[in-house]
Amino acid sequence: MAVTMADITKLRKLSGAGMMDCKNALAETDGDLDKAMEIIRKKGQAVAAKRSDRDASEGCVLAKTTGKLAAMIALKCETDFVAKNADFVALTNEILDAAIANKCATLDEVNALPLGNGTIADAVTGRSGITGEKMELDGYFVVEGESTSVYNHQGKNQLCTIVAFNKPASDAIAHELAMQIAAMNPISVDEASVPASVVEAEMQVAIEKTKEEQVKKAVEAALKKAGFNLYIAENEEHLNEGIMKGSITEAQAEEIRQLKESVAAEKAANLPEQMIQNIAKGRIAKFYKEVCLLNQEDIMDPKKTVAEVLKEADPELKVLSFKRFTLRAE
Repeated sequence: MAVTMADITKLRKLSGAGMMDCKNALAETDGDLDKAMEIIRKKGQAVAAKRSDRDASEGCVLAKTTGKLAAMIALKCETDFVAKNADFVALTNEILDAAIANKCATLDEVNALPLGNGTIADAVTGRSGITGEKMELDGYFVVEGESTSVYNHQGKNQLCTIVAFNKPASDAIAHELAMQIAAMNPISVDEASVPASVVEAEMQVAIEKTKEEQVKKAVEAALKKAGFNLYIAENEEHLNEGIMKGSITEAQAEEIRQLKESVAAEKAANLPEQMIQNIAKGRIAKFYKEVCLLNQEDIMDPKKTVAEVLKEADPELKVLSFKRFTLRAE
């Protein structure tokens, strides 16, 4: 049976595959559309399996709002060339529309949605067969509130944010908050919403860092008092350098080692616990300022915090939740 242009066009529209792939599939199945679709789908599965170990670090991130709901998703691929392809962006857009229409809460729910002659997961696999690249859905998030806002950084489909409010927010303040999240990458709305495990881990780091700094200060003070050069005494490499240049003797190098060891041990054993805790708490306060949205300096007015800007705009306006996703390493 001869393959007609009408059949090729129809299959291409259904599958998104290239003209030659559609023509070959139809020729192989004597014009049977369903069987041709199966060949194209299997080709996509084969490509996906072959490239399963490849890194899909490029792609398209899109976000949309319906008013009270905002969603964001990323369709990932291997190269920037494919990521910017109009058909690839269109597929990402179609998947996001379907996810929003069905109010999907998880990525698994999105993958299971019907699309074309199969599911969204099938469509992604099929696209792999067309492009020859590994593809996968990632970064699916949803927020809900009385109003929501989305932001696509520079319209490049690489970094998006979504944010939900407790009441309608002006376009200006909603856009500014979405941009703030994109620029400053907070991990929570406020201090209370930072996971306890994160705070505990950060506190431990702060305590250890504080102890190290206090011990280092004591050692440096002892070395100065003994008349030793801090650069030479910094580490073994510098000690050896000092010996080779004749700046210190072997005996002096050993004296430095022993002094550093004894002072460090004594200081570590006698650190004032309350002082350590107070300094560590100061570090945590700085941590909150960096990672809590409301505590951050506002990107449009650094003299104010986001909380202050929000309060000036509307004392009753609150950020309920937000999500941020980027394909770029940070």
